[in-house]
Amino acid sequence: MQVSTYWAEYAWLDTNVEPGVALDVSADGRISAVRTGVGAPEPGAVVLRGLTLPGLANAHSHAFHRALRGTVQVGSGTFWTWREVMYQVAARLTPESYFRLARAVYAEMALAGITAVGEFHYLHHAPGGRPYEDPNAMGQALIAAAGEAGIRITLLDTAYLSSGFGAAPDRHQQRFSDGSAEAWAERVSALKPGEGVRIGAAIHSVRAVPAGELGTVAAWAHAAGAPLHVHLSEQTAENDACLAAHGCTPTRLLADHGVLGPSTTGVHNTHLTPEDIALLGSSGTGTCMCPTTERDLADGIGPAAALQRAGSPLSLGSDSHAVIDPFEEARAMELNERLRTRTRGHWTAAALLRAASADGYAALGWGSGAGLEPGALADFTCVALDSVRTAGPLPRLAAETVVFAASSADVRHTVVGGRHVVRSGCHVSVPDVAAELAAAVGALRG
Repeated sequence: MQVSTYWAEYAWLDTNVEPGVALDVSADGRISAVRTGVGAPEPGAVVLRGLTLPGLANAHSHAFHRALRGTVQVGSGTFWTWREVMYQVAARLTPESYFRLARAVYAEMALAGITAVGEFHYLHHAPGGRPYEDPNAMGQALIAAAGEAGIRITLLDTAYLSSGFGAAPDRHQQRFSDGSAEAWAERVSALKPGEGVRIGAAIHSVRAVPAGELGTVAAWAHAAGAPLHVHLSEQTAENDACLAAHGCTPTRLLADHGVLGPSTTGVHNTHLTPEDIALLGSSGTGTCMCPTTERDLADGIGPAAALQRAGSPLSLGSDSHAVIDPFEEARAMELNERLRTRTRGHWTAAALLRAASADGYAALGWGSGAGLEPGALADFTCVALDSVRTAGPLPRLAAETVVFAASSADVRHTVVGGRHVVRSGCHVSVPDVAAELAAAVGALRG
């Protein structure tokens, strides 16, 4: 079998930084061997200067929200006023314009060291709710965009059926809805996984999927062996409305309808009761924290540490893409907890890197695919240790340096399936990502 070799100046191997590591990659895009103590690059090896990490997973993305960056920073407002601006952008998207925007957004992710994305996709139909000739045209556009940008995608096809606890979708939301969970399941069943592609399911929220239809979505995901994600208790208003409608919290409602479990990830999990935390932890339901969006929208700080102690695995996402920087998400989870508790050291750098890599991959249905170890997917990212942000610390502290000081601008190389996607800070197939973003976002302005 044909083998190629990458030589990492330094590599993060689970919990330790090792100098001089050779990563042998087989033709199937997996790591066939990890060899330590290789003091210099072997002939023909691809050199990675800096710290090489496992591929990073962005476990929660709404690609079209990237068009809101800057625009929604004017003035004040609330989550709900932000949502009105989001609806305006959503109304202008077509499969063609969504492909162009998503391709640029996913290329921006690759530049940030992200090798896999979970796209929480609910923009299914044409304005007014009319299906496209291909009912999955929008989802297929996202899959194609990720393929051209060179990263893996888990399309989390989202059921969105109501404007709130059984009320009909409003005019903004009509293009999100399939009418019923059964119709949603029929449409999503036509989507097929492929190389670099997984198909998952999502419940937008307990607001948007009536209680009687939650089980249908969960049953489809279970039968398909697919990951299932759900926005959960992001806003206190959602909790209050759920209590008024059903007499229980959103977490309890999901538990009662069979939604929770090891294949399920709650996104945000911000405003939880002690019982909610126990339900999520005891069921093995994951938690995807999105700190840069949660602070941008003034959502609050979720109880990540308590959730993990209860048994909920943690992953990270950039959600609305106020910024796309996995290192900022990782350190923000720790720093938010420091602000809340006024104590330091809730997670080690290694634990934060695991949330950003292996646990994110698991949440997206890639199993234990992320890791610098034999048999793992050959997905990795290399971060400079000689930038103005990272220069100075001892190499053995490279993981701490990257997590607590580096930014996406320090990513030098991104490799997916053994193939270079970003080389020396430049995207291989999208040469001018900034120009692509400017053109795609500009085309959506009203």
